[in-house]
Amino acid sequence: MLARLKTFTLLGIEAMPVDVEVDISPAAMPKTILVGLPDAAVKESTHRVERAIVNSGFIRPQDRVVINLAPGDLPKQAASFDLPVALGVLAGSGQLAAERLEQYAIIGELALEGMTRPVKGALSIAIEAAKNQSLRGIVVPAENANEAAVVERLEVIPVESLAQAVAFFAGEIDVHPAPSRLDQLFEQFSAYDLDFGDVRGQESAKRAMTLAAAGSHNLIMVGPPGSGKTMLAKRVPTILPQLSAPESIETTRIYSALGQLPAGQPLLARRPFRSPHHTISDAGLVGGGNPPAPGEISKAHHGILFLDELPEFNRKTLEVMRQPMEDNVVTISRALRSTTFPADFMLIAAANPCPCGYRSDPRRSCNCTPPQIEKYIGKISGPLMDRIDIHIEVPAVPFEELSTSSVSGTTSDQMREDVVRARHRQCDRFGEGQIRYNAQMTSRQVRKFCELDKSCQQMLRHSVEEMGLSARAHDKILRVSRTIADVAGDESINELHLAEAIGYRSLDRDLWI
Repeated sequence: MLARLKTFTLLGIEAMPVDVEVDISPAAMPKTILVGLPDAAVKESTHRVERAIVNSGFIRPQDRVVINLAPGDLPKQAASFDLPVALGVLAGSGQLAAERLEQYAIIGELALEGMTRPVKGALSIAIEAAKNQSLRGIVVPAENANEAAVVERLEVIPVESLAQAVAFFAGEIDVHPAPSRLDQLFEQFSAYDLDFGDVRGQESAKRAMTLAAAGSHNLIMVGPPGSGKTMLAKRVPTILPQLSAPESIETTRIYSALGQLPAGQPLLARRPFRSPHHTISDAGLVGGGNPPAPGEISKAHHGILFLDELPEFNRKTLEVMRQPMEDNVVTISRALRSTTFPADFMLIAAANPCPCGYRSDPRRSCNCTPPQIEKYIGKISGPLMDRIDIHIEVPAVPFEELSTSSVSGTTSDQMREDVVRARHRQCDRFGEGQIRYNAQMTSRQVRKFCELDKSCQQMLRHSVEEMGLSARAHDKILRVSRTIADVAGDESINELHLAEAIGYRSLDRDLWI
């Protein structure tokens, strides 16, 4: 007897439909054959399924069982096939009526006693299942129900065991679909514990952070140890607009596919902040492996990637970020197929001005020699620095500002008001296209939206010739100028906006040329 069920497998962060076909026929000796390009975890599932069937009170077929996972050329990974295979075996052996099986996709891992265990990628699978008009819903382990229920217009049936799943498909019990709680999840998980009001002094750095957040510009901070660079970077998510529902789902599915969602939190309502160690590998940063998995730049999608002690990173590792920084996606190519991961992140980097860190600190003496400084700074390539829009120096904080007990600095709420206002202006300017922020403007859009009068053109020409800036740096200055004008509420760029934007390229002259 033949039984057919629908399930899904993950390829990167995308869910691919798979048909589970189970054929049971008489044979002299019981034997189970699994075909369809399964990996080791899927091959081992036959032993788990057999014991789960017996321990759940059902009869293991003493016949020849052939399980086909179609399409045959698609690699099948993970243990999410346990539940559909078990139900297929029961349906093929006549222990379960197969009528309702066609209405639902099924995923889930089984323990030996027949209880379900959570699987990776439930959100991506639910998104793909919702696109299939022939499916009424999806049956998932109870621990994955809240995650899958984020997708509306889809019945998400939570089951805790194989026996419960059989009873549901047999019509013996009713299992209420898990409710979608998007609004409740955003309200519960969107608050931040950090605030820029905690940072003493550094008002010029806060200003640069506001501009970077307003236009989604990349930023680098250079300053001595203990000046507050990390403290500033960790608070950038608090001034960004709240994640929209589509942005949150797009980010959550990356963590879901990796099995890295925080416990008890089925949806990411705060912008991710990723801070990898400087010993990270190329694959760890941009993604890789076999099968390809997302790296840190994809985990920072719609959020912040913070690279502390930037010169300590392997130069080759940093160079692989150059293409994703321009395209907002990263493509991992293998011999058989290519996988693309989203990587729309805002880069914030921090560095010391020299190996000892005190080159720019008037209170400490620097013993680094010019060759040592040149070698240290030379670890960061010019092309990478070219892709960072805003360069700022973060000096040590004076004692008077550290010792004050009152919070007199700019707070996150005040900075967020400027950011949201500037982003609304950008939304009106760019509409609903792929370009959403000033930092993403094409060369044609830069010429259209960043027009300069004669005095501004003369100022920019002088700066480009004096600092030896590239064509990319020239456009970066115009994009930052446009953001400064948006924050100020001005329609056109004036000399003050342009002068401030040029000031944010000072490291090109001081350190990197």
